[in-house]
Amino acid sequence: MFTLTFWKDTIERAIATTAQVAIALLGADGLGVLTVNWPQVGSVASLAGLLAVLKALAAARLGDPGTASLVTVSGGRHAAD
Repeated sequence: MFTLTFWKDTIERAIATTAQVAIALLGADGLGVLTVNWPQVGSVASLAGLLAVLKALAAARLGDPGTASLVTVSGGRHAAD
């Protein structure tokens, strides 16, 4: 949990989750830019990003040591490392 790889994984997942939720909310009712409840979209998307970080912290004890992954990659490290 205290490695650079872990925090890179965690930040990437949190940003992706936040963006995905925001896009899903924007497209849910076919809303226009001027009719969107931006504070609500920001709030829900931010909560999803926070949950992604909490999931990564929980995963630090289960998957590859030093990563935010829930699964163990053969060899114990990501291919990019």
